[in-house]
Amino acid sequence: MIGPFVRPERPQDPEDLLRSLLRQRRGRHKIYVGAAPGVGKTYRALQELRERLAEGQDVLIGHLETHNRHDVKAIAEGIPFFPRKAYEAGGIIRTDLDLDGLLERKPQVVFVDELAHSNVTGARHKKRFIDVDELLNAGINVISTVNIQHLESLNDLVSRLTGVRVKEKIPDRVILEANEVVLVDISPVQLQERLRAGKIFAPDKVEQALTSFFTEETLTNLRELALRQVAEAVEEAPAAEETLGRGVRERIAVAVSGDPNAARLIRRGARIAQRLNGAMLVVHVRHRNLDPDEEATLAAHEELTKSLEGKWFSVPAQEVARALIAFVREHDVNQMILGESHKSRLDEFLRGSIIHEVLRRTHEVDVYVIADDD
Repeated sequence: MIGPFVRPERPQDPEDLLRSLLRQRRGRHKIYVGAAPGVGKTYRALQELRERLAEGQDVLIGHLETHNRHDVKAIAEGIPFFPRKAYEAGGIIRTDLDLDGLLERKPQVVFVDELAHSNVTGARHKKRFIDVDELLNAGINVISTVNIQHLESLNDLVSRLTGVRVKEKIPDRVILEANEVVLVDISPVQLQERLRAGKIFAPDKVEQALTSFFTEETLTNLRELALRQVAEAVEEAPAAEETLGRGVRERIAVAVSGDPNAARLIRRGARIAQRLNGAMLVVHVRHRNLDPDEEATLAAHEELTKSLEGKWFSVPAQEVARALIAFVREHDVNQMILGESHKSRLDEFLRGSIIHEVLRRTHEVDVYVIADDD
């Protein structure tokens, strides 16, 4: 008697199997997020570390910046510190997180302060969040801290709100992939009181801070931004697929040139894609030869795109508008972001406008034209 037919199982792809195993053994990441310096992120994180230590867990402080704050120094007292590693560059010795030492020591939990920090010259990775990734991949649990203004996709918005262009940034995925995100929140008035009391900066920096970054309006805007961002991160469901498959509901295309300002368009596209749980596709139409500065800028745009979980496309074509229209149709784009044209009205009349051509020949696609900051 012949038994029922059983379909043989398809062998699992080795790369998929490896990713699955890495996810299973990956450490847990808990991030304390704040709207501004001095809200108490580091204090709260160290408080948790003390509690874990009291429970008998193997905890270490991998990196801590006290900024000479007495309450932070006091709460850190008694928690084991892992020695920093010394790096020499240009005759100057500086210390930073000892990644190799921690990987060898392999504690149960390690605290890493200031997630967006740039590492010293000579370290294996340029950024501290990459160190944290390696610790997590080794199965080590990490508790870290970061301020909301360091998120890559918020860079332009924070610059408009505060007048300060933040240089140290982390990809949004760092927050979205964290196992737990905790918002440490105090009111702007309380934060200003802490500042005046000398609990955040040295006395000679207080008045300048109160009239610049620490105004009540700026702090209120950053606080609302932090509340919204953390809420989005908590509600974010894991993507069903890692690829940009046709099942993605919203597909946002961002057209960029070799202009440095195009980075704003990429960040805007990433924010829209994140809110809609969609995919961002960044496209550059290569219609002429570029100079070295433009090539370097495009390389930076590509790196930014990948850091924001987008996909980069370089399309060779003679006519930019036609290439963008074809791209929209080929990739089932729902929304498109274009930068404001720098052409004069006369030039547009004589040679045509890319924006007008795209608007005229794309149907059922929302097109956003982003004005230049200047």
